[in-house]
Amino acid sequence: MLTLSHLRPSEQGRVMVIEGGRGIRQKLFLRGLFEGSVVRVISCYGPVTVEVDRNTVSIGRGMAQKIVVRRM
Repeated sequence: MLTLSHLRPSEQGRVMVIEGGRGIRQKLFLRGLFEGSVVRVISCYGPVTVEVDRNTVSIGRGMAQKIVVRRM
């Protein structure tokens, strides 16, 4: 398992764990990122941009490093 910030563009992963407190979990949940969701990386230069449920979401690198994913 690795963090979301380690996936390359066009790779997919399933969110396994979000390491962090209630605040970060809520922010990510409101963007569609929660345990069990499938993400596809669009860009990892600057902020990490992912596609989740046909929506595009950009998050900072620090936040992306708290999301543990499993490659698909």
